Amino acid sequence: MKHLPKHLRPRWRYLAVDIETAPDAAFDRGDFQRALWYAAGNLLGDAGSADADLTVFAFGFADGVGEAIVRARRGETDAARAAIACVDSVGEDPVGIVVCGISGTVRACEESYLGDRDPSPIEQHVTFADDSRPAICRDDLAEISMPDGFVAATELDTH
Repeated sequence: MKHLPKHLRPRWRYLAVDIETAPDAAFDRGDFQRALWYAAGNLLGDAGSADADLTVFAFGFADGVGEAIVRARRGETDAARAAIACVDSVGEDPVGIVVCGISGTVRACEESYLGDRDPSPIEQHVTFADDSRPAICRDDLAEISMPDGFVAATELDTH
């Protein structure tokens, strides 16, 4: 079977996505892809979701922080951004997702928008709710371990 000529091949755009959640969250590429398809189907409908053709092209996630590259058809980037913004949980874990940028190639997407985060969180004790508690700190955010799970706080919330 011959390849299609270049002018007939589908054209893609690559969206760089930052993912952040609680440090004890555990999900993989397949779980994220499923949540993305579900959000796109709910927002755009079957036809719109098929037009956008969202696919998780690259995925990395550890210790509550991750990055992904989502592939979408050219001309459907606005719909893709909206669908990505609708992802509020992956499996049972609530997530925060930010689209960092859009690029025409995977290489440009990786070089321009991904890899700037410090992947190593710092474990320390912070004072929160009048008690010293263990916390995992990243940038200016602290994930404080509570009896019911983790609570996110900033430096102003802790002592």
